[in-house]
Amino acid sequence: MEKYRVGVIGGTGMVGQRFITLLEHHPWFQLAAIAASSRSAGKTYEQAVGSRWAMKTPMPEQARNMVVLNAESDIETIASQVDFVFSAVDMKKEEIQALEEAYAKHECPVVSNNSAHRWTADVPMVVPEINPEHLEVIPAQRKRLGTQRGFIAVKSNCSLQSYVPALHPLLPFGVEQVLVCTYQAISGAGKTFETWPEMVDNVIPYIGGEEEKSEREPLKLWGRVENGVIVNADGPAITAQCLRVPASDGHMAAVFVRFRNKPSMEEIKSVWAGFRGRAQQLELPSAPKQFLHYFEEPDRPQTRLDRMCENGMAVCIGRLRPDTQYDYKFVCLSHNTLRGAAGGAVLLAELLCAEGYIQRR
Repeated sequence: MEKYRVGVIGGTGMVGQRFITLLEHHPWFQLAAIAASSRSAGKTYEQAVGSRWAMKTPMPEQARNMVVLNAESDIETIASQVDFVFSAVDMKKEEIQALEEAYAKHECPVVSNNSAHRWTADVPMVVPEINPEHLEVIPAQRKRLGTQRGFIAVKSNCSLQSYVPALHPLLPFGVEQVLVCTYQAISGAGKTFETWPEMVDNVIPYIGGEEEKSEREPLKLWGRVENGVIVNADGPAITAQCLRVPASDGHMAAVFVRFRNKPSMEEIKSVWAGFRGRAQQLELPSAPKQFLHYFEEPDRPQTRLDRMCENGMAVCIGRLRPDTQYDYKFVCLSHNTLRGAAGGAVLLAELLCAEGYIQRR
């Protein structure tokens, strides 16, 4: 098949680097443009990144000698070269909102890893297995923007990718209250132990803005499309505490849940084992064959990368057990820069292409 031509905006940062590596052998997508700040523009990608390459695999050969464009001043040039862009820029919220809308108004669809547009009412924030129907809001967004092709779609916060997928298939049992404590790796802050040595043997019990996102964003994911906007769900009630821990990759969550119609432990395990989302139905290239993996061993899941399921695109769940205050508690784990960030955005882009929202120029 003819591949979609793809640009990466903010390609020199950690998430941008992850996009570059994921595009190297992608069966549908071909890297066609890289853009970053004015500091990097005009340099080759290898020169622009320099010693800051943070991936464990080598820089893809295709990207090394690509000349980095200016993400802000070369919008028209970039939009003419690609079918859509991934956005992973590091700017102020208002600047990101304006920049992503500028690309959309140049008839270039934007699949964003950023949080700036997550609360724009007609911008779908989608986890393909959870709320693919929210893509139905895109025509209303295009009408607002005055575009034919251009629009913005975003992925959710990376810490949600562990516990929200585990809770989602349990909603028919009437999930009423959720308490979640997340233990988030340093790559979620765009850091490595080399660039953040203070995190070695350390835990930071606060991540600015993270608890609010963890409590509010699931309600948009579980909301509904109504009159051209997404209306948030009324519940369940979620309270979160988010900690930064000395792990390179992987966001873990300890989850406590109370139900209106309490299921048995066997019913919960059966629901997890049988859950399939739209990404699995369409057999998208980046979709795990099984989204939720439950392990009976008392030590699972763990934050070691070799314990993560299906190349980091699935969710690992373990230690389901009764709780004295809530009905049940369990632990879950997802790869934050794969499923949680760049990989989740790639999967979203695959869904947008498969459903016809992104088309080749």
